[in-house]
Amino acid sequence: MQEDSPAPISPTARLLLQAVFIFFSGLFLFLVFALSSVLVDQVWHAGRVMPGVTMNGINLSGLEPGQAALAILNGTEIGDEKSITLQYGDIVWQALPSQLGLELDAPASAREAYLYGRQGSLGSILAYQLFGRRASHDLQPMVTFNEQTAFNYLSQIAHEYNRPVKEAELGLSGTQVIAIPGQVGLELDIEASLEMIADYVRRLDGSPIVLPINQEPPDILDASPFAANAQTILSRPFELTIPAGQADAGGSFSLPVEQVAPMLTFTRQQGAGQTIIKPQFRDDLLLAYLSDLAQRTAIQPRNARFIFNDDTRQLDLLTSAVTGRELDIEESLAAIQAAINEKRSSAALVFNTLAPAVNDAATSADLGITELVHEESSYFFGSSEPRIQNIEKAASEFHGLLVPPGATFSMAANMGDISLDNGYSEALIIFNGRTIEGVGGGVCQVSTTLFRAAFFAGFPIEERHPHAYRVSYYEKTAGNGRNSNLAGLDATVFIPLVDLKFTNDTPYWLLMETYINRAANRITWKFYSTSDGRSVDWETSGPISIVEPKKPLYKKNPDLKAGEIKQVDWEADGADVRVDRYIYRNGQLINSDVFRTHYEPWRAIYEYGPGTEGIPENGDD
Repeated sequence: MQEDSPAPISPTARLLLQAVFIFFSGLFLFLVFALSSVLVDQVWHAGRVMPGVTMNGINLSGLEPGQAALAILNGTEIGDEKSITLQYGDIVWQALPSQLGLELDAPASAREAYLYGRQGSLGSILAYQLFGRRASHDLQPMVTFNEQTAFNYLSQIAHEYNRPVKEAELGLSGTQVIAIPGQVGLELDIEASLEMIADYVRRLDGSPIVLPINQEPPDILDASPFAANAQTILSRPFELTIPAGQADAGGSFSLPVEQVAPMLTFTRQQGAGQTIIKPQFRDDLLLAYLSDLAQRTAIQPRNARFIFNDDTRQLDLLTSAVTGRELDIEESLAAIQAAINEKRSSAALVFNTLAPAVNDAATSADLGITELVHEESSYFFGSSEPRIQNIEKAASEFHGLLVPPGATFSMAANMGDISLDNGYSEALIIFNGRTIEGVGGGVCQVSTTLFRAAFFAGFPIEERHPHAYRVSYYEKTAGNGRNSNLAGLDATVFIPLVDLKFTNDTPYWLLMETYINRAANRITWKFYSTSDGRSVDWETSGPISIVEPKKPLYKKNPDLKAGEIKQVDWEADGADVRVDRYIYRNGQLINSDVFRTHYEPWRAIYEYGPGTEGIPENGDD
């Protein structure tokens, strides 16, 4: 079999093969040339910066690294000669690089320049040799960055120019509400600022560094609208009204604008998805005002007063009971604050009702008042008309008064105000070691009678004070006699410091009645209740340890005429008295007590006018 001969190569294929051969042969020769050129160039510039290399505009071509470093150091403005612009809002600083921690590293920069064209891939090196060596290659200097130094500088800026967020507020100037504007908070973001400085170091293009600022707006920047609303509260007086159902319903207490303004404060509240400012009364000042008002508006409940009818043995109504009230301070405060919130200039006060213990319908059976358990009288012969008037007035305060079972009765607490306005007159009283004219002289006639009634009825005496000296009124008997055994059975009151108290220690109410008989110069105090079988025995030492008073004292009174002599105090012997009381119930001794009284000797005192003759030589002392 004859073998096939190879197919002849076409002319086109032959040309193609020749072209491929020529290309690769040229490429080989180019590479050999290029590598040879690189090798020659590297050898030629050994130890020196490659051609076309500049740094920050400084030509470093052909320089050794040390020379290049010196050139960079001398020609680069990165030290204190060139400032860096920083901006913080509208504020601009020209900071020295050293202040921001920037420092030129000339050796590292020279090393970077020297390595340019010598390092990298073979392709990059060839590209530089073939195309770049005649061009300019400007490099950035190497700069070190100390973050701590920059942090310290930025912290100073933040300390000086940061500002806290401030909320708008309302204030007062007299009776005018003023709006105090708020402030947007500014805070330098130091961490972000450090990153921006670090980026600047990488480019060193001289552009300003705009420092980042965090802003915090207030909830309220402008309080003017709230000031206008608040001003309406101060446009008229604030009225506190007494509601219906009270004895003085319809009345009111007016707080003038000048009084309201200092009591106001302004609070922030959330309303309708936004923060608002509202006026309110200061709780402490409003509480103080309401506490004072509570005393002025309080009505103490008063029991009904009765007279025991000796014929029917029932109670006859003398004075109707009084329902008391007290101001509910907390509820009134809440009502006032609610009125302010609603822009109202008035609010109704809130009162609590205080019911009396005994109303008008009480009966003798209800109270256990069935009989007269004791009565006591004292006599006021020789008393002046003002003194008798005071006795009548004081006695009337207790007529028909009830004492609950187990309660301690205080004369001072039930006496009322001893004043001219309350119906009292001036008469002789004992004050500061003298007998002088004073409002209420004679009240002690009433307290002495009450003491004796409680004493002989067998009630425990909780507080009793004798007079400073023996007063003749309190030893008087019917017919204007005098019984010295009554010494030590007197009691003085000086309201509110000196009181007379006794306890109703029975299970029954005690009804007191007082009667004045001018014709007989007598005051009588009656106790009505139910007897529990008690009786009283007593013994008295009578006045002992008698001490005579000093000789009369004469004092000059320029208001008296010459020859006029006026007695203003009267002598009385000093003495001690002991009174023993024994209390029995159904013949069995249940208690005993002792009452000791010390009377000071009391000298007579006379006043005389200037030029009066015949005054004892020892009269003045």
